[in-house]
Amino acid sequence: MKLQIEAQKLRVRVDEDELARLLTGAPVESHTRFAAAFHMQVTLTLTTQADASLSGQPQAWLIALPRAAVCEHAASLPNRDGLRFTLAGACGEPPLELLFDVDVRDSARRRRSSRSG
Repeated sequence: MKLQIEAQKLRVRVDEDELARLLTGAPVESHTRFAAAFHMQVTLTLTTQADASLSGQPQAWLIALPRAAVCEHAASLPNRDGLRFTLAGACGEPPLELLFDVDVRDSARRRRSSRSG
């Protein structure tokens, strides 16, 4: 799983293996140790809820995506377009735009090799 953060935008990109894990109901986790300063864990999971959510603490995030939307997106792969969600900010703060996508190069490579094999 790769994370990209820019202002009020969070992009989460997974590869085909991670997508397969999500679709079976298993979470995908990423752990990063920022030198001796601190450790961060991000867990990505699917939910039956209609909307995406972000919860947790600064060092441990839980990102939950709607299963139906992710399944529909998976059926359209390879696809450069990702899923976009807007998460409301607290007390008048600006919302967070959450983008979820699957590595399109990995998807194209996997599908190409499965057709030729």
